Amino acid sequence: MDLNRATLIGRLTRDPELKSLPSGKSVATFAVATGRTWTDAQGQKQSQSEFHNIVMWGKLAEIAHQYLRKGKQVFVEGRLQTRDWTGQDGVKKYRTEIVADSMIMLGSPTGSTPASAASSADPGSAEARATAGKAASEAPKEVVEEEIRVEDIPF
Repeated sequence: MDLNRATLIGRLTRDPELKSLPSGKSVATFAVATGRTWTDAQGQKQSQSEFHNIVMWGKLAEIAHQYLRKGKQVFVEGRLQTRDWTGQDGVKKYRTEIVADSMIMLGSPTGSTPASAASSADPGSAEARATAGKAASEAPKEVVEEEIRVEDIPF
């Protein structure tokens, strides 16, 4: 049995780019940066960043294009795939990508909140109303827990 699985939590380095193929299928591409820190043998704190190319297809690509932005934190899960091609200079090139099959949008970009975005726009503009509506919909809501009775469980 073989397993090809990649799981990342990182921040987008650029907005997703959405393209449509002649077949009508959507594809989105973007990059995610992950970082790690450690203390070396001399006691100095070290850090390293890795940049991962992400490819999403179909409805997932459209959702990523609509909601993800540079700096947004995201959880991505998929498989590793390496493509190769010959460039215009005749040199063979390689690109390793994560072909994502699931994603979870996490948190908000560092230093940016929906409230600050709404306050910078004209309060009467459609952008401000949309941002304010989004901020209101993201506000914590009261959770009403309903009692679950054993008789209601179908198995």
